[in-house]
Amino acid sequence: MHTGHALLAVGGAFLAAGVLARAGARIGLPTIPLFMLAGFIFGPNTPGLSLVHDPGELSVLAGLGLVFLLFYLGLEFSLDDLAKGGRKLAVSGLVYLALNIGGGLAFGFLLGWGSSEALVIAGAIGISSSAIVTKLLVETGRTRHPESRLIMGIIVIEDLFLALYLALLQPVLSGADSFWPALADFGKALGFLLALAALARWGGRLVSKLFGSADDELLTVCFVGVAVLGAAIAEELGVSDAIGAFMVGMMLGGSKVAPRIHKLVLPLRDAFGALFFFIFGLSIDPGAVGTVVVPVLIAVALTLVLNLAAGAIAAKLHSFDGQAGLNIGLTVLTRGEFSLVLATLAAAAGLDSRVAPFVAGYVLLLAIIGPLAVLRSESLARLFRARPASPVS
Repeated sequence: MHTGHALLAVGGAFLAAGVLARAGARIGLPTIPLFMLAGFIFGPNTPGLSLVHDPGELSVLAGLGLVFLLFYLGLEFSLDDLAKGGRKLAVSGLVYLALNIGGGLAFGFLLGWGSSEALVIAGAIGISSSAIVTKLLVETGRTRHPESRLIMGIIVIEDLFLALYLALLQPVLSGADSFWPALADFGKALGFLLALAALARWGGRLVSKLFGSADDELLTVCFVGVAVLGAAIAEELGVSDAIGAFMVGMMLGGSKVAPRIHKLVLPLRDAFGALFFFIFGLSIDPGAVGTVVVPVLIAVALTLVLNLAAGAIAAKLHSFDGQAGLNIGLTVLTRGEFSLVLATLAAAAGLDSRVAPFVAGYVLLLAIIGPLAVLRSESLARLFRARPASPVS
């Protein structure tokens, strides 16, 4: 892609996403599905004007969107917030994974597409989207709610499991027979997370000295550099770039310059976050999804039931009320980047051709249902509490 075409694509992406989201906001629609819809409309899989023929050409920009979304949320949290739940938090995360991965695996075997395919489907169904969860917490203004700490704790546990799951799945997809290299990759990922956690817990004074410039320009350049670098190292070591950025945000969130960084990162978060979801929409192919509509609808219904159950259990463990349990279950409902990565790996490994369109349709439908449900969670809670009146005898 030459420079002129690249600038046209990026400028058009920003404008299309902004105009469509602004129109939808007038009638109360959330921005996430609207940004994705803009990408879908101006993508290579629909007739009319196509801004980009290959979404992969904008992958770096999409990566920056993910980094800034998670970095911002990391600033909002502290390691003490996440660790406060202790054993209860770990149990909540494990219950969530057991329900969703277990349910996804059972569903994958029931489809009868093959054992390797079932493992891919289990991962696609079992892991939430870090980017969409983050955007929902920010968009709904719930970052300071007690259950939001639990939600992010579940996301971190999911990501650690994700590193292990990918390590275990890679030999299956590649046909390799050695488990130990995969286990070594998981060990590196865990070590990196522990190192960042130690910096977040005890490195606040050091970070304050390193980033203590009174010049906003220099501070911006420095925190962008460390956020992107931390995400890149995490990705190289087998942890997702999203959680790497989140941990870096927590590290800087404990420093004296955190309030200034919080203010400076907002425009970057909003602009590149919109671009992330727009590029997500570029990859949606409606023609391929049509062949697996029934499995997609069943998987979406299954995921909704499993997430609501996991949210209710987590809320009970932490003595939260029913509204908080519903918020938890609905906020972590959406699936996204990891599911699409698994679909790509399945296609490259020559697995059943129905897996990729199934995952794409499943992710798209949940990306629409999830944000709409979260924004209306209080109304849904009242609906669930309502009981039909007893008939008069």
